Amino acid sequence: MAPSSYQPPTRGDKAGSSTYSQSAESNLSHTQTTVAKLLEGKGDAVFSVRPNDTIHSVVEILKEKRIGAVVVTDQNGALQGILSERDIVRRMADTPGQTLPQSVEALMTRDVRTCTPDDLLMDVLKTMTEGRFRHMPVLRDGKLWGMITIGDVVHFRLKELEYEALRMKQMIVG
Repeated sequence: MAPSSYQPPTRGDKAGSSTYSQSAESNLSHTQTTVAKLLEGKGDAVFSVRPNDTIHSVVEILKEKRIGAVVVTDQNGALQGILSERDIVRRMADTPGQTLPQSVEALMTRDVRTCTPDDLLMDVLKTMTEGRFRHMPVLRDGKLWGMITIGDVVHFRLKELEYEALRMKQMIVG
C-alpha cells in the first residue's frame, strides 16, 4: 500500500462550514441602533428647571438626582436651554462666592443640540464627541421626550457587545 501524499486544503473543502466571529450583519448591527432603543431600557425621565430658578436650586437637583445636567423649559415645557455641572463650575471660577444666587438663564446654553428617537446612536455619539458635550435632549415632534448622555450610549454599546459575544459563544458551542 503506497503512502498518500499531503495535499493542502482547497476552497471546496470548507464549503459547508463558516465562522461566526464576524459578519456584515454583526459588524453593522450597532450602527443601526436608534436613540429610541436606548431609551426603552433607560427610561424617559428628564429633569427640568425654569430660567428664573437659581443656580443653588439646580445644584440641589443635580446632587439629589445624581445627574450631570438639567434642561431648561418654559411654563409649557418647551426647551429653552440646558445647564450642566460643567457650566456651573466654570461660572464659579469667574464669580467666586457669587454664583449660587444667579439665575439659570444667566448660565444656560441656549443653542442646544438635540436628537430624535429615530436618530442612530452612532451619529449621536459622533455629534456629542465632536461638540465636546455629554448630554443631549431627545425631542419627538418638537416636544421633550428624554435625555441621553454619552455614558448611556457607551454603556448601551458595551451591553450589545456582551450580548453579541455570548451569542457567538453559544453558536460555536451549540
